[in-house]
Amino acid sequence: MTGPFLLQLGAGAAVVGWTAGLGEFVGYALRLPFGRVADRTGRYWFLAGLGYVLNLVAVPLLALAGNWPVASGLILLERFGKAIRTPARDAMLSFAVQQTGRGYGFGLHEALDQVGAVVGPLVVAFVLAQGGGVRRAFAWLAIPAALTLALLVVTRWRYPAPQEFEGPPGCEGRPGDQASAPAAGRPRAGTADPPAGLGPLLPFFGFIVLSVAGFAHFQLLAYHFEHRGVLDEPSIPMAFALAMAVDAVSALALDRLYDRHGLRTLMALPLFTAEGALALGPSARVVWIGILAWGAALGLQESILRAALADLTPPGGRATAFGVFSLLFGGAWLAGSVVMGWLYEHGTGYVVGFSLLTQVLAGLVLYVVFKTRATEPARRRP
Repeated sequence: MTGPFLLQLGAGAAVVGWTAGLGEFVGYALRLPFGRVADRTGRYWFLAGLGYVLNLVAVPLLALAGNWPVASGLILLERFGKAIRTPARDAMLSFAVQQTGRGYGFGLHEALDQVGAVVGPLVVAFVLAQGGGVRRAFAWLAIPAALTLALLVVTRWRYPAPQEFEGPPGCEGRPGDQASAPAAGRPRAGTADPPAGLGPLLPFFGFIVLSVAGFAHFQLLAYHFEHRGVLDEPSIPMAFALAMAVDAVSALALDRLYDRHGLRTLMALPLFTAEGALALGPSARVVWIGILAWGAALGLQESILRAALADLTPPGGRATAFGVFSLLFGGAWLAGSVVMGWLYEHGTGYVVGFSLLTQVLAGLVLYVVFKTRATEPARRRP
């Protein structure tokens, strides 16, 4: 609702586009420096807490914004908070999911994230349907924000050193043993081994760039539905809701396969991404098939890619690696969206062709990743 809200405050389309574009860039690009800070200092909880406070407080404050510059500033602040918290949070998750299997752990996180992505908009829609207006809808979001911060404090109190879930090298550990196990051999905040460098990750990063560059943004899909009349207007948000539901299911189901089969599971990502291009098809039946594949691909991006990166990166450089991942992910999606938007003006067939080409190249790069790994890198649970 931020776009319509800016419009109500007198902002033009250029301001709306600039705010959205800059916000996404800030949210992705700044994760790299904050990831390096997290690795160098070991202060994962401080950075995650600071980011969550900025991220969650900015949205309800939109209810008090009296003009579009203030609203734009709060939108950018929300993205800035996400940039601060995400690398530290993902690093802590990578430690904690050692107890469950990384694929399942990151998949569960993505599934719960998508529950919020459905419930939050439904709350806003309910308030709007009752005639409350956009400002009141933003104000209602202060309730889940306060609950989130309270849970964050409780979790910080119960697990002050999430690094200890990782255990000594080669040791799985057990849930809860961070409170009783001896400190010897356990990584402490700020004392983890220095990063081994990102050179060995270059083929994997290349796979990320190619697979994401050919992934159509939903805004382009929605434009296609409206422009070509493939779906009626009420069906467009239903399509997005369906994609989010598939996202959650695929993140859980396929990430279980990752825990069993390791990096080979990544082969599913180019396949689902390429099939997701069917959402640009000429008929509703083809579009709905494409939407299902698009949601599955998004679920894999948000879960298996992070699980694989955690397996390929030593603990001391993990937050930095997640920062690089976010920077490349956001840059590749931006560049690919620009190219596909330009190609769409010349015909949807060109967009589909571009998506297929990038996924074929991504598959070839993934083959290089397999060949350069002497052994299967994904950790499996006994």
